Amino acid sequence: MSANFIRADKIQFRVMTIADYEKVYELWMSCKNMGFNNLDDSKEGIEKFLKRNPNTSYVAEEADRIIGVVLAGHDGRRGYIYHMSVAEDYRKQGIAGKLLENSLSVLKAEGINKVALLVFNRNEIGNAFWESQGFTVRDDVAYRNKALTEIIRIDT
Repeated sequence: MSANFIRADKIQFRVMTIADYEKVYELWMSCKNMGFNNLDDSKEGIEKFLKRNPNTSYVAEEADRIIGVVLAGHDGRRGYIYHMSVAEDYRKQGIAGKLLENSLSVLKAEGINKVALLVFNRNEIGNAFWESQGFTVRDDVAYRNKALTEIIRIDT
């Protein structure tokens, strides 16, 4: 979807700050088929993440409402997209593409050559978006993780 669909006179795209957390969290919880947890996605967890990656996450804002967000960062070697959300009533207007474009541009400028992400198989809208943006599915790897502390999953 082209950026021409964005109501540019009303929507502002800017770097996410911890002051955005409550509105971002509210948006996350309104989006279906996403996964969060009580530690990494808490205000403290996001604050720690944004301190490490201060320029790579973006929000789209109209008036006083956060209508889109991409949480992105890197570890110095690989970039990651952790969460991407657009309010349901703002979808199909190019907002997600513009958020992604902003994050990928900064990641590239910071020397990152490859970006990875995870999407639940059940998230048909998300998977269609990522495919439209050139992200491919890998069938030669197995995703594994191990919790080092007790984590409570929050699936939307």
